[in-house]
Formats: sequence, structure tokens, C-alpha cells
Amino acid sequence: MSDQLTLSAEQREKAGKGASRALRREGRVPAVIYGNKEDPALLHVEERELNKLLGTGHFMNSLIMVEVDGKAVRTLPKDVAFHPVTDRPLHVDFLRLSKDATVDVSVPVIFVNEDASPGLKRGGVLNVVRHELELVCDASRIPDEIEIDVTGLDVGDSIHISSVKLPEGSESAITDRDYTIATVVAPSALKRADGEASAEAGEGEEAAEGGEATDGDS
Repeated sequence: MSDQLTLSAEQREKAGKGASRALRREGRVPAVIYGNKEDPALLHVEERELNKLLGTGHFMNSLIMVEVDGKAVRTLPKDVAFHPVTDRPLHVDFLRLSKDATVDVSVPVIFVNEDASPGLKRGGVLNVVRHELELVCDASRIPDEIEIDVTGLDVGDSIHISSVKLPEGSESAITDRDYTIATVVAPSALKRADGEASAEAGEGEEAAEGGEATDGDS
């Protein structure tokens, strides 16, 4: 499960582009906390500390305790805007969470035991359709990642969401279809070789049929 992270913040006295630019010049990033039937709170956080949390690799799937005026607010990051050239964070949005909240998150997928897949051992390729799963989770138990075992998979086999064991407290956000996550496919070179072999076999059969017809005519 993702760790709970902490981020200190201060109240913003002014809103607007001019005030936000002034904060950024001081090494601060404008932020807002909204949701849970409360008024939005306008804040700013230290850019350096925010970058440390972004560098964890699971910032968007972590509970963030935003500390404002000695009070910790339980939140989930919902959006971070970055500068298109420098990649500096420009603004961050946090969703305020209640004690028993559930949240919609995108959790990365990793595949294990590839050496135990007959299809992959024979040169097949794991074609990943979804690198992340959309899940509804208990906010206190957001998984870092979903591990999928490919043991026994052969060329042509597929992994669907129905075959994935999700962690307790998590379920798929997509419930109207059994979508595909990954498929073991033959490499393109193997496909071409099979196609050429089939074409040659077909030409041989046609030639044989033509020869039989000629013999009959004579």
C-alpha cells in the first residue's frame, strides 16, 4: 500500500495570476484543497518539498496529510499542472477526504514470472493493452501497484480484469465489460514466416491440382 505522506502548507491571502506568479518567484506553488462538502481552501506549498513527494513515483496514489496552521487535512492529489518547458510544478489540487472515503485511482500494473510463460519462452511478446488499472479503493488502502502473474500463458492467451485478484478494499471502476489487460502474441517475424509458409503451401497445392488436371487432359 502507498505510504501516507505529509506536506506543509500556508494559507494564500490572494488569488489570481499575479499573486500566483509572485508565489512562484519565492519558490512556492499555489494549491487548493476542495471537496467533502466544505469550502475550497487556497494554499501554497514549498516547491522543493512538493518535488520530493513527486519524486516518490506514487504521489498521485498516496494519502497526503496537508498541514495548515497546525491542522492536518487528509487529502488525495487530483492534479498537478507543470510548466510546458521547465516542468516546474505550477499548481496542485488536493481532494479533501472523509474518514471512510473511497477514491477512484489509476494504479500501475507489473507482470511477474515471465520466465514461466511458455509463449514468452518460445519468443512470444507480451502486448500490454493497459499499463494502469482504474480502481475504486478504500482511501486508506490504495495499492502501489497491481501484480499480475503470467505463469502458464501461451501465444494467443489473454489476461482479462476478471482473472486478476485485486487487493482487499479495491475493485474495478469499469464494471460493464471484462476488458483485456495484456495478450501474449507471436513476434512479427514469426507471423511473417508463418504467413509465407502458408502461402507456399497454398501455391504447392494449386500447382499439384493443375498438374493433375493436365495429366487428365492428355
